[in-house]
Amino acid sequence: MRRGCWDIHARIADMDTAGIWASLCFPSLIAGFAGVAFARSDDEELGLACVRAWNDWHHEVWAGTYPERMIPLQLVWLRDPQVAADDVRRNAERGFKAITFPESMNNIGLPSVHTDHWDPLLRACEETGTVVCIHTGSGSIAPPTSPESPLEQSTSLFPIHGLLACADWLWARIPLRYPGLQVAFSEGGIGWVPMFLDRLDYIMEHSASGMANAWGDGTDASGAHISPSEAVRRNFWFCSIDDPTTLRVRDRIGVDHIMVESDYPHADSTWPDTQVLLAERLAGLPAADVAKLTHENAARLFRHPLPPAGWTTGDGPGTGPGGGSA
Repeated sequence: MRRGCWDIHARIADMDTAGIWASLCFPSLIAGFAGVAFARSDDEELGLACVRAWNDWHHEVWAGTYPERMIPLQLVWLRDPQVAADDVRRNAERGFKAITFPESMNNIGLPSVHTDHWDPLLRACEETGTVVCIHTGSGSIAPPTSPESPLEQSTSLFPIHGLLACADWLWARIPLRYPGLQVAFSEGGIGWVPMFLDRLDYIMEHSASGMANAWGDGTDASGAHISPSEAVRRNFWFCSIDDPTTLRVRDRIGVDHIMVESDYPHADSTWPDTQVLLAERLAGLPAADVAKLTHENAARLFRHPLPPAGWTTGDGPGTGPGGGSA
């Protein structure tokens, strides 16, 4: 395990090596990607204390030591959405920009997003501009595989996790109920997004046309009318480690809603060759698109300042705030 997994100074040095100015870091083994390990504690008081201690450490040490380089990401107390909402508001006041939330709640024994159970938390996130970050593997959601399937089969299906989670959140009508809420999917790639958008348009024109349907008349809480595919492009954001083919149809997704992630320090990571890979993949794209994909979109979503002019060195395009795993 690299020292940059737990030592913030070593982490910044590793980010420098890959030409990464700022990073949003998820918890992993200890807490689970979304703090599920703490929520499963038999001692609720202890579980909540662990969540708050983690957030204090993240604020004071991990992000607090280098606030210009780390985007604060908080855990939420999954056992009580009102307690979670209160914490989100307090944490927003001290600079947290996002929460990490499970991709599927019912798979971990909690009410799904199709219920109103999570409304206090979602309302707090919308009101404070706190981004809901959903990481592949955070909620035990997975397509079924054969008992004999190798590990590589499961990892090759990571994008399906993102598709399943996005469909769940969309058809729970989250974009209609909370039109200002922003949801970002990590480590699921972007290859599935154009297919999903096409499929949404098709079913709305065919099987859902001329009859009552789960989307209703498409009027959101602000009074705007929006289709399912338009809601995906407005409320959801997508992260790419390496999706060379899909970059050609980035406009279908919305070039304003795609961000680069490095997945340091996992096997999927582009580190330490992030700049080399991006220079190759983004060669020939308009400079405005390169800027959006590598730093402008993430800086806008997470309200994080861009680096000083001339910070990056070398021939790569330079990356701004992007997803990574700790």
